[in-house]
Amino acid sequence: MEGRVSPVGSSRSIPAAAVLCRGPVEPVVFLANFALVLQGPLTTQYLWHRFSTELGYNGTRHRGNCGNQSADPIMKEVETLTSHWTLYMNVGGFLVGLFWSTLLGAWSDRVGRRPLLVLSSLGLLLQVVVSIFVVQLELHVGFFVLGRVLCALLGDFNGLLAASFASVADVSSNHSRTFRMALLEACIGVAGTLASLLGGHWLRAQGYANPFWLALALLIVLTLYAAFCFGETVKEPKSTRLFTLHHHRSIARLYVVPSPEKSRKHLALYSLAIFVVVTVHFGAQDILTLYELSTPLCWDSKLVGYGSAAQQIPYLTSLVGLKLLQYCLADTWVAEIGLSFNILGMVVFAFATTTPLMFTGYGLLFLSLVTTPVIRAKLSKLVSESEHGALFSAVACVNSLAMLTASGIFNSLYPATLNFMKGFPFLLGAGLLFIPAILIGVLEKVNPRPDFQQFPPSS
Repeated sequence: MEGRVSPVGSSRSIPAAAVLCRGPVEPVVFLANFALVLQGPLTTQYLWHRFSTELGYNGTRHRGNCGNQSADPIMKEVETLTSHWTLYMNVGGFLVGLFWSTLLGAWSDRVGRRPLLVLSSLGLLLQVVVSIFVVQLELHVGFFVLGRVLCALLGDFNGLLAASFASVADVSSNHSRTFRMALLEACIGVAGTLASLLGGHWLRAQGYANPFWLALALLIVLTLYAAFCFGETVKEPKSTRLFTLHHHRSIARLYVVPSPEKSRKHLALYSLAIFVVVTVHFGAQDILTLYELSTPLCWDSKLVGYGSAAQQIPYLTSLVGLKLLQYCLADTWVAEIGLSFNILGMVVFAFATTTPLMFTGYGLLFLSLVTTPVIRAKLSKLVSESEHGALFSAVACVNSLAMLTASGIFNSLYPATLNFMKGFPFLLGAGLLFIPAILIGVLEKVNPRPDFQQFPPSS
C-alpha cells in the first residue's frame, strides 16, 4: 500500500531481539488519538457536571426546556468555570511541552524515532491514570492539570506526532510525501470518529469511569507496540545525550543559518501558516463541546458524541479529496480550497442556533484538513533527511504555541462574548484563516515550485 510506512534501514540498526515485528507507525497514531478523543469530551462534560453539582445548578439541557437559561447566572458560571479549567489544563501542558517536545524531537534524529514514541506513550498513559483517580475518587479538578503536565514532560501527543511524521518523511519520496502525510492524519480521523461515537453512547449508559479505563488499556497496548513492534526508520541510530543545548540549536539553525539547499523565508512563512491553521482548528475544537451543551442547542451526551465524530470525519474526507484533487491541481491550490471550506464552516458555526445548522457547518469542513499535510510535506522537502526530527519537533513547537494561543484566545473570548454573540470566536477564526490563504498563495507566486530540495529521496 502506497501510504504505509516501510521500515527501510531498520534491519541494520535494530537488533533482532529488540523487536517482535517491524510494524508501521500508523497504529501508534491511531491508538493514541483514539484514547485522547475518548477522553476529551468526557473531561469537558465531567467538569460541566462537577461544577453544576457544586454550584447547585440543576437546569436541564433538553431543547424543549432551556429557552430561558441564557439569563441564568449559575449556568453562566458553570460555563465560565468549565472553560477556564480547560484553559488551565492546556496552558499547563503546552508550556511544559513547548520545551520538551522540541528537545525530544531533535534528539530522535540521532537515537531514532522509537525512544520518543515510547516516552510519549508513557506520558499519555500517566495522564489517563491521573484522570481515573480524579473521576473515581472525586479529587480536586486541579489534578487534571497535573496529569497534563506529567504527560508534557514525556513528550505529549505533539512529541508522538513529531516522531511519527518524521518517520514517514524518512522513508517517503518527494512525490508521495503529501499523500503519506495525509494518510497519517487520516489515522487520526478514523480513531477520533470511532472514539467520539463510542464515548457519547458509553457515557450515557454507564457514566464517566469505564471510558477512561478503556483509554488506559489502549495506551498500554500502544506503549508495548511502540517499544517492541515499531520498525525504526532512522538508518543508523546513535547514542547521544538528551540534556544538551545541541538539540535546540539544531532547530534554531533551520531558520537562521543560510544554506543553498533551503529557503529560510519559505520555512518561516510556512511555519506561520500552519501556526494560524492549528490555532483556529484547536481553538474552535476547545469550545465546540461547551457551545453544544449550552443554550440554544442544549445537546445531550449522545449528540455531543455525534458532534465530536463529525469533527473527525474531515480527516478521512480530506484524504480522499486530496488524492482526487492532486490529479488535476497542484498541492497549493488544494490547500487553498481546503481553507475556503474551513472559513465557510466557521461562519456557519457562528450563527448556528439549531442542530441541523450545526451539522451543516460540520459538513462544510469536509476538505478543511487538506491544508496541514500539504504544508508539512512542503516543509519536509526544504531540509535534509538528517534534519527531519529537528524540523518536525520545530513543527511540534509551532503546534504547541498554536494550541496555547488557541486556548488563551478562544477559552477567554467565549465567556467574554456570551452576552452579545456566543458564536463570535468562530467568526474570529474565519477571519484568521485568510492569513494562511494569503501566505500560501504568495509563496506559490514567488516560487511556483518551493519543493526545490536537492537531497535524494529515501524511497
